[in-house]
Amino acid sequence: MIEARHLRVLRAVAATGSFSAAARELGCTQPAVSQQMKALETSAGTPLLIRTGREMRLTQAGEALVRHAAGILAGLTAAEEEVAAIAGLRAGRVRLVSFPSGSSTLVPTALAALRAEHPGTRVSLVEAEPPRSVEMLREGDCDVALAFRYEGAHAAEEWDDLVVRPLLADRLVGLVPEGHALADAGSVTIDAFADEPWIAGCPRCRRQLVEVCRGAGFAPRIDFATDDYPAVVGLVGAGLGVAVLPELAIESVRPKGARTVTVEPAVQREIVALTLPDLAQVPAVAATLDHLAKAAVRTATR
Repeated sequence: MIEARHLRVLRAVAATGSFSAAARELGCTQPAVSQQMKALETSAGTPLLIRTGREMRLTQAGEALVRHAAGILAGLTAAEEEVAAIAGLRAGRVRLVSFPSGSSTLVPTALAALRAEHPGTRVSLVEAEPPRSVEMLREGDCDVALAFRYEGAHAAEEWDDLVVRPLLADRLVGLVPEGHALADAGSVTIDAFADEPWIAGCPRCRRQLVEVCRGAGFAPRIDFATDDYPAVVGLVGAGLGVAVLPELAIESVRPKGARTVTVEPAVQREIVALTLPDLAQVPAVAATLDHLAKAAVRTATR
C-alpha cells in the first residue's frame, strides 16, 4: 500500500534531486528519507529512482507516481480538512498565493472579513505571478491562487482542470507625467504614445503591452522594465516615460507626479481565484473564495 508520507518524500526527492536536499526541505534526516524511499519502492514493486553517483533520476514508474502525487495529496488534504471541520476539531487552513497588485487590494479586504467570520481559520500568503502561481496550485504548494489573464490571450485551456471563480475585469489605464501634453486628456488612443519612451511592468504585462502596441501599428520603445509597480509609477512621475498599468495596480500605489488617462481601445485582464476541484469542497477554501468574490464586488463599485 502506498502511503501519503512516502509520496511527499518522493516529490521532495524529485524536486531537489537528492536525499540530503529533500531531507533539508522536509525537516528530517537523510537516513529517514532513504528508508521511506525504500519502503515506497517495496510497496510499488519496482524501482522508482536511478542512483548515479550523487545524482538521482526518476525511472518511468517514478515519473508516473510523481505525476499523480499532487492530485492524490490534494485529495487527501481535502478529505482531512472537511472531516476536521465537520467534527469540529479545527476550522482549517488555507495557503493563498497572489500577484502583487491583488495582494495589496483584494486580499486584505477578503482576509479581514474571513478572520472576522471564522477566527480559527489560518491563512498564509505568498506572492507569485501567473503562470507560476498556477503551477504552484497544481503542484500542491497552495490551496487558492489569485491569478489573471488578458482577454484574447490564447490560454483558456490552461485552467480547464481547475475550479475558476471569476472576480472582476481589471482595465488597463495610461500613466503619464503631470506635465505631459496628454495629462489632461479624457481618453487617448494608444498610438498617441507611439513615440514615447515606455516603462513596462511584469513579464506577462510586458508581452501584452507589446501585442497591443503592435496591433496599433508600432513597437514600444521600452527604456525601463520592472515588476515593482511603485517603481513604474515613480519612473513615470519623474518624467522618464509613460506606462500602461492595470487599475488595481494604480489603486495600490499613490501616483505622485503622474496622471492617469483612459486608453482606447479598452484592454482588460480577467482576475480570478483558482483552486483544485477536490480543494473547492474544503470549507475553509470555499469561504476564502467567497470572501475574495465579495472583496472584488466592493472594489468594482468604488
